[in-house]
Amino acid sequence: MTDRPLILITGASAGIGAALAAVYAKNGWDLALAARREAPMIAMAKALKAEHGCTSLILPADLSDRAENEKLVKRVHAKGRKIHGLINNAGYGLPGKYDSQTWDAHQASLDLMLMGPCELVHRVLPDMKADGFGRIINVASLAGHLPGSRGHTTYAAIKSYLIKFSQSLNLELGADGVNVTALCPGFTYSEFHDVNGTRGAVSKMPDFMWKDADYVAEGGYAACEKGKAVHVTGGANKTIAALGKIMPDSLALSLMRRNSEKFRKQDV
Repeated sequence: MTDRPLILITGASAGIGAALAAVYAKNGWDLALAARREAPMIAMAKALKAEHGCTSLILPADLSDRAENEKLVKRVHAKGRKIHGLINNAGYGLPGKYDSQTWDAHQASLDLMLMGPCELVHRVLPDMKADGFGRIINVASLAGHLPGSRGHTTYAAIKSYLIKFSQSLNLELGADGVNVTALCPGFTYSEFHDVNGTRGAVSKMPDFMWKDADYVAEGGYAACEKGKAVHVTGGANKTIAALGKIMPDSLALSLMRRNSEKFRKQDV
């Protein structure tokens, strides 16, 4: 039995999820990697084992099927491992306006990014509280600090929920040795914008608005270790988040109305 704690990471095959896996491996953790694509996780596990000596459990799963959440935790336990860390990172932006997508598409998105994180946190807490140690990162977004946009209708709402959820968990679980952080990146170099069809639009954003996934991951790890409830990455994003809190709603919504097309796909 290894003495290394194990962290379960969803959406681990690329982008911020893969970067967080590397950070935790470097800092002495074993990994349970969950995503739909198995091959990238296998390649990453081999590289991280060679570099950091960590063990990785490869857990291909489509977590938009909520039944997979319970199975995922059971698969880890079946390997004789406890879960002392959880990163809820799996997600995507659903492009277009609300009624341009089917309800089934919305349901899958909500199951993956809202209900899924809530369920996984609930299922891993017994391991963490029993041993008086745990780390949870819910990957939210700068969008969760801002008004809703036109297009990608539920995205900001989901991310705002994850921020409030993480804040409450942070207050509830600190005495149990469990740190909970909402990680709120802005524009990040990853596959995210290719998947949701906004690459062309967001590529026009200025360079200072962008961070790489490694920067986001290092900041998220440090914030969680310090027990911070919310971490917004980068100075520009922190300023935007702060302005979003103090700006009158009418002005904020007016700005969002004029600028949604710059970072949200309107049609599908």
